[in-house]
Amino acid sequence: MADLQALADAVISGKKDDAERLAQAAVDEGVKPSAIINDGLIAGMSVVGEKFKNNEFYVPEVLIAARAMQSAMGIVKPLLTEGEMESKGKVAIGTVKGDLHDIGKNLVAMMLEGGGYEVVDLEVDVSPEQFVQAASEQGCNAVALSALLTTTMPSMKDTVDALVEAGIRDRVKVIIGGAPVTQSYADEIGADGYAPDAASAVDKLAELLG
Repeated sequence: MADLQALADAVISGKKDDAERLAQAAVDEGVKPSAIINDGLIAGMSVVGEKFKNNEFYVPEVLIAARAMQSAMGIVKPLLTEGEMESKGKVAIGTVKGDLHDIGKNLVAMMLEGGGYEVVDLEVDVSPEQFVQAASEQGCNAVALSALLTTTMPSMKDTVDALVEAGIRDRVKVIIGGAPVTQSYADEIGADGYAPDAASAVDKLAELLG
C-alpha cells in the first residue's frame, strides 16, 4: 500500500528525494493523483504551515519543505485529469512596482500552492496594470500584493484603484503583506485582507474565498 503519511512526513522534514520516491511509488501503485496531492503533499504542507505559525519552523525549514512538496508535485500534477483536483481558487501574486524583494512572496506562493490554490506568479516589480491583466485574462479570484519597502507601498493602493477602474474589483479579493505593511494600511487602501506571514496568508484567503 502506498504510504501517503510517509509522503506527508517527507514533505514536513524537507526530504526532497524521499518525497519524489514516495510520490512515484504511489503513482506506480495506481493511487489517484488527487489523493496523493491531498493526503500526502497538501497534508504535509498544512502541518508545515501550523509549525511556522507556532514558531516551531522558520523560513529556511518552510522553503525546504515547499521545495520537497513542489518536486513531488512535479511527478503527480501532469497525471491529473481535467477537473480531478478541485482548486480552492486562483491567485495572482507579485511584489509591487519598484520593489524587487521576492523571498516572502515566494514563500507565500509556495504555501498557497501547498494549500490547494492555483498560483499565477507575476514575480517582482509588478505594475498595477499587470495585476489587472492577470486577474482579468486568467480569471483569478484573488490578488496577493507584497512590498518590503515603505516607498513601494503606495503601489498597493494604485493596484486596488486599477482593479476598481477596470471594473473587476467586486470579483477579485485583494490581500496584502510584507514587513512594513499593517492591517490599518489594508483598511486605508481598501484591501480585503492583510497577512503578517505566509501561513496566515493561506488562512486569510480561505476565509475570504470561503
